[in-house]
Amino acid sequence: RALGAEVEVLDNVVTVCGDKTFSNKTALLDCRESGSTVRFFIPVAAAGGVEATFVGKGRLPQRPLGVYTELLPKHGILCKTEGGLPFSVSGQLTPGEFALAGDISSQFVTGLLFALPLLDGDSVVHLTSPLQSKGYIDMTIDIMRRFGVIVTERGGDYYIKGGQKYIACRYTTEGDWSQAAFFLTAGALGSDISVKGLNIDSTQGDKKIIDILKQFGADIKINDGIISCRGEKLNAVEINAEQIPDLVPILAVCGAFAHGTTRIYNAQRVRLKESDRLSAMKNALSACGADISETSDGLLISGVETIPGGSADGCNDHRIVMSMSIAALRSENGVEISDKESITKSYAEFFDDFASLGGIAQ
Repeated sequence: RALGAEVEVLDNVVTVCGDKTFSNKTALLDCRESGSTVRFFIPVAAAGGVEATFVGKGRLPQRPLGVYTELLPKHGILCKTEGGLPFSVSGQLTPGEFALAGDISSQFVTGLLFALPLLDGDSVVHLTSPLQSKGYIDMTIDIMRRFGVIVTERGGDYYIKGGQKYIACRYTTEGDWSQAAFFLTAGALGSDISVKGLNIDSTQGDKKIIDILKQFGADIKINDGIISCRGEKLNAVEINAEQIPDLVPILAVCGAFAHGTTRIYNAQRVRLKESDRLSAMKNALSACGADISETSDGLLISGVETIPGGSADGCNDHRIVMSMSIAALRSENGVEISDKESITKSYAEFFDDFASLGGIAQ
């Protein structure tokens, strides 16, 4: 709406008329606490020649945006920032080669992919290091294709023809594997839980939760699109989190109750989320009696049968709050978690679903 589009939200349906997008040549975009929103919309606004200022709250103003201050001025955009938000852009984005590291955040790549087809000339996104969270880029490209825009991957780089137009269509969003992971892990910890509404063939990276829970020893069955997970004796595993950073908090919970020492590594990027999620999970689980330590790029967790419970700092981070809610299922005295309202960032009905499955939350 800030860029001029007409948007109607009714129940679970969003209707967008994009004919007037970029009709507003000055705009204030409040991204609240959403890192994906700010990183997606900076190049989009620049492609539309909009003089835009991005603001936010919580930890978002401190989250890194240096990729754009390096890239965009080389392509006609003036960026103004004191290191984070507020972040302002002006000028007209020009096509060409955009070289950036792939190990910072795939959200920067997605933002460029959204914007570059709108330019007059062709562009290439060249990655100077291996791409992390590649599943999200694959999903982005697939959805763009459904809206009539083509991106070609070749040799790890992304080639984008200019002069393309997004074509309106009806689209049903996939179920979210990142959110399903909380309840599937609850099943692995001793419940018997079934989850429906997920695309088994999804390119979402967090679909990996199925393989990882199986490695832990959980009993998982898939029948007619319904995924059932039952608890068995769990054993520690080694987890490379490079492509699945959002799963780190809930995998730490699973590791806390698996026999042996679970190691999560290549997870340093999660320090830059709504909270430093490595420290947040180490502190929260430790406060409740788990045996967990922090490394420079991950966590080491020695599993126990149960934890005493206690008070955990939710760090105003939805994934910490939801993860510790699942950890409470194996606690002797329950877990008190701060910042419960943070779940509204991604899963406002979490505690309703938690209670519907027999969990107790007050």
